[in-house]
Amino acid sequence: MKRKTLFVLMALFVVASLVFAACQPKAEEAAPAEESAPAEEAAPAEEAAPAEEAAPAEEAAAFEPLVVSADCKNNKMKEIAAIDEMTVRFTMCKPDPAFLAKIAFTPFFIYPQEWIEANANEANKETLLSAPVGTGPYYIESWNRGDSIVFKRFDDYWGDAAKTQTLVFRWATEGAQRLLELQSGTVDYITKLSPDDYETVQNDDTLQFLPVPNPNIMYLAMTNTFEPWNDVNVRKAIAMGIDRQRIIDNFYPAGSEVASHFTPCSIPNGCTGESWYDFNLEEANRLLDEAGLERGEDGIRFKTAIYYRDVFRVYLPEPGLVAVEIQTQLKENLGIDADVVVMESGEFIAESTAGNLNGLYMLGWGADYLHVTNFLDFHFSRSNPQFGDPIPDIYEVLEEASTIADPAEAAPLYEKANNAIREFVPMVPIAHGAPADAARADVENAQPAVLGPPDLWTFVPGDRDTLVYLKAAEPISLYCADETDGESLDACKMVTEGLYKYNAAGDAVPTLATSCEANEDATVYTCYLREGVKFHDGSTLDANDVVRSWDASMNAASPYHIGNTGAFEYPSYLFDALMNQTDE
Repeated sequence: MKRKTLFVLMALFVVASLVFAACQPKAEEAAPAEESAPAEEAAPAEEAAPAEEAAPAEEAAAFEPLVVSADCKNNKMKEIAAIDEMTVRFTMCKPDPAFLAKIAFTPFFIYPQEWIEANANEANKETLLSAPVGTGPYYIESWNRGDSIVFKRFDDYWGDAAKTQTLVFRWATEGAQRLLELQSGTVDYITKLSPDDYETVQNDDTLQFLPVPNPNIMYLAMTNTFEPWNDVNVRKAIAMGIDRQRIIDNFYPAGSEVASHFTPCSIPNGCTGESWYDFNLEEANRLLDEAGLERGEDGIRFKTAIYYRDVFRVYLPEPGLVAVEIQTQLKENLGIDADVVVMESGEFIAESTAGNLNGLYMLGWGADYLHVTNFLDFHFSRSNPQFGDPIPDIYEVLEEASTIADPAEAAPLYEKANNAIREFVPMVPIAHGAPADAARADVENAQPAVLGPPDLWTFVPGDRDTLVYLKAAEPISLYCADETDGESLDACKMVTEGLYKYNAAGDAVPTLATSCEANEDATVYTCYLREGVKFHDGSTLDANDVVRSWDASMNAASPYHIGNTGAFEYPSYLFDALMNQTDE
């Protein structure tokens, strides 16, 4: 009886164990219910769909869309949101008809979400500033400080592959040295040809002369928070007391022009309003006398400084010579004794754009996109301290004008803004330069760009597999979300890409986005991303990469809002102010 009972009990135990085991999920199939795809959507294992068409259920459910938002104060950007993995929506506080032109500009290019989150901190800041990861045709192999940057072709690039395996950036401050290296064959392409060398290149069959069609301005600036530059009549005296045509005639190449306005006339609404002051020594000296700055026994009214960086630019081909020329004119014409002070490039940019230079300084601008907002909104916005205290009569008009898409409708506002710039004289527009580059004759497809550096990945340097590009200066950093330095932006464009880019004519066309669609009043832009785009680290582009890239640059409250200077000038000025920026 006991054996039979024991047998029955054992049988019941085995059956119960089997039932219990049957009720448990297999370890390899375990997944939360909310992550499981409906049965009818799952593809059979042997017919698995390509990754870009149907990701595994657990990966699809793991995508958590990022959203960055802000109250509408002075900022134009209200929200940046991932709608799904391949769709991003930008919502503005007010219309921005130039939005697509802005997002094609290098500071708004896209990095992997994980890379930003890993490196946008003080511990990994060096990686952030020197080793960017992008989707571009080249990746950075090495930055040999003081010598060169070496780029290598990215074999998984989504577009047409780079024509050369290796691209090298080098730099030399002297135009004569750049030409000598081109003539000797140690480099393939040089930027910023010295005006004195134009004829030499044009007469050399082994070289190509390449005019650069980029609109630009060189200006002499003053900071109105320092004396005597806080007196508008002193600033007007500088405007009238410098012979700008003499500067053009002596130091600029043929085709350059004296600036009638801050913005070149080739930009719609750039030249609305009154032209700049004529050279008038009598009136200039009268204004200085009225300001109480009379000449001393030595003929000097006061002493000051002229600051500049010794970097050849399209708008300033001979910076040292022009500085001495202005120094000479100030003393001879106005009795102002100015010391010429050369500053290191990075320090000069940081100090001038922060409004910290007490004196005069020479700076300039080349077009980043072909719209008047690029020239005026950047320099004269309410958040830009470059010229001292911003001037409401200028920036309030510009903010209103920037919301109007039709250039004809916006023209009266730009006329008002240009006239206000002339009246308050935050700077003196000097010249629109006519720059040129040069290349070896056997370099195919060598063509300067209207905006930014050429598309160097399309160049074919004869039978050589390395293209050597010689520039005027070394980049300051390679995290271009927080850069205004042209040398930095040029290097970043080889590695990173934006939702849009500029074509050969300077128009914004889709790149990482297949399109961006605006609503009727240009306050909402919905962008659809290109499928299958790879970053250099092997990750695949999605909407969160876009949101995090913009969050790091545009959102002052983001923990990832860390860069070289921390100013993030382009995101701030081109969208009126940073998101969530606190008043200080």
